[in-house]
Amino acid sequence: MAQKTLPLRSDIPVENTWNAPSVFVSDEAWAAELKAVSDSLPGFQETYQGHLADGPGVLADYLEAFADLYGRTGKVYVYASMYSAMDTGDQDASAKAGQAMGLYSRLAAASAFAEPEMLAVGRETLSAWMEQEPRLAIYAHYVDNLFRKRAHVRSAEVEEVLGMVAQPFGNVYKTATTLANADLKFADATAQDGEPAQVASGSIQGLMEQADRDLRRTAWESYHDGFLSLKNTFASSLATAVKQDVFYAQVRRHTTALEASLYANNIPVEVFHNLLDTFRRNVPTWHRYWEVRQHALGVDTLHPYDIWAPLTESAPVVPYAQAVDWISAGMQPLGDDYVNTLRQGCLHDRWVDIYPNQGKRLGAFSSGWKGTYPFIMTNYVDNLFSMSALTHELGHSMHSYLTWQTQPMVYADYSLFVAEVASNFNQALVRAHLLDTNDDPRFQIAVIEEAMANFYRYFLVMPTLARFELEMHEQVERGEDLTADGLITLMADLFTEVYGDTIHIDRERVGITWATFNHLYANFYVFQYATGISAAHALAKAILDEKPGAVESYLSFLKAGGSLYPLDALKLAGVDMLSPEAVETTFATLAGYVERLVELTGA
Repeated sequence: MAQKTLPLRSDIPVENTWNAPSVFVSDEAWAAELKAVSDSLPGFQETYQGHLADGPGVLADYLEAFADLYGRTGKVYVYASMYSAMDTGDQDASAKAGQAMGLYSRLAAASAFAEPEMLAVGRETLSAWMEQEPRLAIYAHYVDNLFRKRAHVRSAEVEEVLGMVAQPFGNVYKTATTLANADLKFADATAQDGEPAQVASGSIQGLMEQADRDLRRTAWESYHDGFLSLKNTFASSLATAVKQDVFYAQVRRHTTALEASLYANNIPVEVFHNLLDTFRRNVPTWHRYWEVRQHALGVDTLHPYDIWAPLTESAPVVPYAQAVDWISAGMQPLGDDYVNTLRQGCLHDRWVDIYPNQGKRLGAFSSGWKGTYPFIMTNYVDNLFSMSALTHELGHSMHSYLTWQTQPMVYADYSLFVAEVASNFNQALVRAHLLDTNDDPRFQIAVIEEAMANFYRYFLVMPTLARFELEMHEQVERGEDLTADGLITLMADLFTEVYGDTIHIDRERVGITWATFNHLYANFYVFQYATGISAAHALAKAILDEKPGAVESYLSFLKAGGSLYPLDALKLAGVDMLSPEAVETTFATLAGYVERLVELTGA
C-alpha cells in the first residue's frame, strides 16, 4: 500500500534533504547577496552602455562583468527556488523566489543594450578583436550565434522592454504551478478494504503503481476531477502562456511560435514535424502493447489507471541506497570518474532532496547553477519507478556537472533540445544492466514495466502533448480563442488515436490531461522529450555494443554544454537528429520490450 499521509517538511531528516546551505549559509546571506547584485546593476549599466564599441578590452571587461553578475544572480535564484519547491504553500519562500526572478529580470533589462551594440560593431570587427584580445577568444561560438540571430534582435529599447516583461510574464507559470501544487485539493482515494489514501501531486504516481485497482481508479478519478473543478482557471492560464509565446514570436518577427522556439537553438522545424510523422506511423506499436497489458492483467477492459498497474504480485523494493548502487553499476561503462562523482553527490554532498512531503512540488527535476551542486528534487518511494526517476535526473545533473567543470559561464547552459538525452541515456544503460544481471522473470517483468512506463511518458504522452501544443498555438495565430472545453475535446481526440480500441476513454478526465503538465508553459519543450529519448537509445546502444570511441564521444558531448549548436553537439556524440533513424531505432527498442514481455507473461 502506498504511503497514506505525507509527512510535514519539518519532519524530513536533514540528511535526506538537498544541501541548500552550500549555496548560501543562511537566509540573511542570501538577502545580502540579492541586495548587493541589485545595487550593482545601475553602475554596471552606466559603465558599459554606449561603450562596447570602444575597443576589445572594454568588450572583454563587459563580458566578464556580466558573467559574474549572471553567475551570482543564478545562485540567488537557485537558493530561493529550492525552498519554494520544498513547500509550495510557503508564502515566504514563494516571495523569495519572486524576488530572485525580479533580480533576473532587472539584470536582463540592465544588459539589454549589449547585443544590439555588439551587432552594431559588426562581425568583421568583432572577429578581429577576438584575435587581438585573448579574453575574447572563447566567445567565437557566441558571436556566430549572435549574428545568426541578428534578424530577430530588436533595438536596444525594444530589447529592454522584453527584458522587463520577463518577470510579470513568468508569473503565469508560477500561478499555474502554485494552483496545482499548493491550492488544489483532492478527495481521498479509497482502497479495496475501504481505507482512505491521500491524493496529492507528490503521491499520485505512487498510487497509480499499486496493485489495488479500486485504489488506482479512485485516485486517478480524484486527481483528474480536481483539475476539472478548476478547468476554466487552468485554461485561462495556459491560454495566456500561449498568447505570450505568440507575442514574443511576432515581436521578434518570426512566422510562427514554433519557428521562434526552435530558432533559438538553430533547430529546423522539420525536426519537429519529422518526429510527429514518425510517431504517428508507429502508433500501432502502442496498440500492440495495450493488448498485451490487458491480457497480462486479465481485465475485460483496460482503463488509463491500468497503465501503471503491476504485472507481478511482488514488485522489487528498492531503497535509496540500493538504487544508488545499481545506478552506479549501470553507469560503469562511462568510467570511474563519472561513477565516483555520482556516488559522492548522492550519498555525501546531498545533491538530492529525496522523499515526498506535504506541499512539495510534483515529480522530479534537476537544478543548480555553475558554482553550485547540480541539485535534484525527487519524491522517492522505494521502488523501481523512483529509482528510474533518480537515474533520469542524475543524467541531467551529471550533464550539468561536466559542463560546469569544462565550460565558461557563457556556455554553462546547454539547450533544452539536448537536455533530455543524458537523462534517458542513463535510464537505458541502467535498465540494460538490471536485465543482464538478474534473470528472475518477476524482476525482469518489473524492469520492463518501468521501461514501458517511461516510454509511455516520453514516447506517447509527450508527442501527443506536442501535437496538442502545436494546435493551440496555431489556433491563437489564427485569431481563435482557447477555451477549457475546446482544449478538453482536442486532448481527448488525440488520446483516442493513440489509445486505440483497447483502452476505454473517459473523455472528460483524459481530456483534462493538459492541465496536469506544467511543461506546456515552456513553449514547445515537450517534443524534445521524444527526440531526447530517441538520441539517448541510439547512443546507449553504441556504448553497450562497445563501439570504438563511443564512450569518449559521449563524454565530449556532456562536456560541450552550450559551446556547440545542439544538432552539432549530438553529432559529436554520434547521432544525427536530422534523420528519422534514431526515432525509428527507439521504436524498435520499444517493440522489443513488448515482445519480451509477451514471452515473460505468456500474454
